Amino acid sequence: MHSYLFYPIILRILGQGKTGNQQFFSDQDDLPEVSVIMSLYNEEKVIQEKMERLLALNYPKEKIHLFIGSDCSSDRTNEIVQSFADQDARIRFFPFEERRGKPGVVNDIAEAALNQLGKRKDHIFLVTDANVMPEPSTLKNLVRHFKNEEISLVDANMVNVGMKAEGISKSEKQYVSNEVQMKNWEGKIWKKMIGPFGGFYVIRSNYFSKVPPRYLVDDFYITMRLFEQNGNAINDLEAICYEAVSHDMSEEYKRKARISAGNFQNLKTFKGLLWPFWKGLGFAFLSHKVLRWLGPFFLILLILSGSLLAIYGSMFYRLFFGSIGLLLIGIPLLDTLLKKINVNIFLFRSVTYFNMMNVALFQGFINYLKGITTNVWQPPKRN
Repeated sequence: MHSYLFYPIILRILGQGKTGNQQFFSDQDDLPEVSVIMSLYNEEKVIQEKMERLLALNYPKEKIHLFIGSDCSSDRTNEIVQSFADQDARIRFFPFEERRGKPGVVNDIAEAALNQLGKRKDHIFLVTDANVMPEPSTLKNLVRHFKNEEISLVDANMVNVGMKAEGISKSEKQYVSNEVQMKNWEGKIWKKMIGPFGGFYVIRSNYFSKVPPRYLVDDFYITMRLFEQNGNAINDLEAICYEAVSHDMSEEYKRKARISAGNFQNLKTFKGLLWPFWKGLGFAFLSHKVLRWLGPFFLILLILSGSLLAIYGSMFYRLFFGSIGLLLIGIPLLDTLLKKINVNIFLFRSVTYFNMMNVALFQGFINYLKGITTNVWQPPKRN
């Protein structure tokens, strides 16, 4: 209840009247150099548009350098990116011949960018994914915050597109929209936004940290290392980019289970940042992330304690246990049956989505306990 209800209310109250960072670069200022860091694997459906959008960004052309790595793609990704690189000297393309996973590719191309432009506060990394499409002004809206030397990382406003009533896309969009707003409040209140979405964010190159082998959630790892260095992270709602939302429950389950395993990797690594838990970073980390990651265990305890109370307690507890069964089993079952006749009720789908998300979190924990042997990934199906 705290993570999903009370914490957002607390953020809303504490965020009232706070404007966030107001120190911006103007059009007359000498803007910092930006290195685009992008890892690819079999992105032929989206990479043409992504490259066109990156090259059309409203930012001084001579200040943008593109470092793009392909993780042994087997479709037309390499061919498409190479065609852009042949026409633009700012693009350095690394078609790696061995699959290692996104973090390994990001580490290598980031090192190439540092070797060329240096590790300094006025050299900015734009870390982005192939399927996230920025508006022309997005990069400038992000980078403008680095006029303030206290700002180390800025995340974009992720807007989901392509919703369909028959899938989970509306529930996913609602979840992402709530996450964006919460991250924005965290940045305004404490300058401690708990992790970017990872699809389009900027970070000072001197705060960038290489991600260890077999780590699954690179953007969260990089952000928490930044906090260990006393860096600050915020979100800019005016820096808009678009991502096609997921419709397929099974695809989203696999993605969230993978992220969950990476979350527990990061929890073990950064558990020290939870203290003191009543102050900015610790309170946000516990409330926004850790309690959610532990959600499946709370639900299991709820079922066990509810069943005992139903057996040995009063009628109230029997009704309470029945309501638990309705939420965890009844509504998802009804939603599945209604979906077969093309009836889609948003409330029912959202309950199904919430349950799926918690099962995926539990699956991720089991995968973490078994040991993560590889961080090689498959991109989700693109619409």
